[in-house]
Amino acid sequence: MPRTATPLLTSPIPRVADSDRRRTSASVVLRSVLEHGPVARSTIARLTGLSPASVSDYCARFAESGLIRESAVPLRSKGVGRPHLPVDLDDSRFVVGGVHVAVPHTTVALLDLRGRVVAHRELRHEGIEPARVLARAADGLAALLGRAAGSRALGVGFAAGGWVDRDSGTVVEHPLLGWREVPVRELLGARTGLPVHVDGHARALVNAERLFGRARGGRSLLHLFAGNVVDAAFATHDEVHHGPRSQAGAIAHLPVPGGSERCDCGRTGCLQAELSERTLCRRARAAGVRGGANPMHVVGAAAAGDPVAAGLLLERSRRVGRAVGLLLDVLNPERVVVTEIGVMHREDCLAALREEVGSGRADTVTPSSFPDSVLAVAGGAVALDVLYRDPLAVSPEAI
Repeated sequence: MPRTATPLLTSPIPRVADSDRRRTSASVVLRSVLEHGPVARSTIARLTGLSPASVSDYCARFAESGLIRESAVPLRSKGVGRPHLPVDLDDSRFVVGGVHVAVPHTTVALLDLRGRVVAHRELRHEGIEPARVLARAADGLAALLGRAAGSRALGVGFAAGGWVDRDSGTVVEHPLLGWREVPVRELLGARTGLPVHVDGHARALVNAERLFGRARGGRSLLHLFAGNVVDAAFATHDEVHHGPRSQAGAIAHLPVPGGSERCDCGRTGCLQAELSERTLCRRARAAGVRGGANPMHVVGAAAAGDPVAAGLLLERSRRVGRAVGLLLDVLNPERVVVTEIGVMHREDCLAALREEVGSGRADTVTPSSFPDSVLAVAGGAVALDVLYRDPLAVSPEAI
C-alpha cells in the first residue's frame, strides 16, 4: 500500500496500542518462564500463541537484561531430533526490596524473582511518625542488601493496610497509625535511590497468589486480610480492581450483626473492630491466656492445649467465615484466599471458617500460600507485580 495511504499508522493512538501489545506479550512470555521453566522457546510459543520469532526475540531481551538464562541441560523431544536449550528464570542476580508497615512493626525483606524471601527483618516501631518509620525501613533494606553479596535490587515494593493509592504512591489514610496523605514513593525513593511501587497489602497479596501461590491460573480471586487491619481485594482475569484512587476493598466498617465492639469511627460492631488482632489479644488477656499481648502467642497457647485460646481462635475464624460468605454472595469469585492467623496455622480454624461459608462453597476457600512470610511477601509482591507486567522496563542501571 502506498505510504500516503496510511496516515493513521503515524498517529499516537496506534503507537500506544503497539506499546501495550508489546508489554502484554513480554509479560506473558516471562510469566510462562516463571510458571513452566526450564521450558523450550517452542513450548512458550505454543502456550502463549505468539510466533516462535517473537518468543525468541523476547527471550533474547530478557537474557540480555539478566532476567532469564539458558538451562545447562538440553531438552530432547521424545528422544529424537535436535535438542532444545530451555530457558529459565535467572534468580541468582536480582532481588526486589519489600517494605510492609503494620501497626506494631515494619517488615523489610528481599525477595528473588520467584517471590521467595531470601532475607527479612522485623523492625519494632520506635514512634509512628511516617518519615521516621520509612527512614528506618530504608536503612533496614540497605543492611539486608549489604549482606546479599552479588544481588542487585530492581526496586522496592511497599504495602500497608488502610487506604493506599497506587498511582500517586501515597498512603491516603491509615487510621490505626494516624497516617494521612503520606508520600511514601517520594520518601522511600529519596532514601533508597531505587524505583518504589506502592499498594495496599490485600491487593499485593492477590498479586502474590496469582504469581507464586496456589491461586495461579484462576479466573477470579478474592482475598480477605484479617490482621489489625481488615480489608479485601478482588481480581478478575489477572487484573486487581482498584477503583477511583484505589479505594476498593475497604470493608473495615461493614456492620457485623450482634457485634459489640466499639469502633474508632464511633459505631459499634464494625467488621474491623470485631475481627482485629487487637481485639483478639484484648479478649485473650481478659480470659487469662498467657502471652495474650501477641496474636501468635495466642496461637502458641492453643497449640499447647489451652482450651480458652483455642476457643477464641475458633470464634474469630467463624466470624471471618461469615464475612467471607457475605463477600462470596456479592462477588462470586472462583477462589477465595484468607490471610488470618488461626486459619493459616490451625486446621480446626480453617474447618470452622469453611463451615460458616457453607458446604457448597467451602472448597473454594484456602488459607494464604505464605503463612510464615505473609508480610514480607506482601511488600515484595508489589514490585514483582510491576516487573512481571512490564519486564521490558527493567532499569538499565540495574544491569
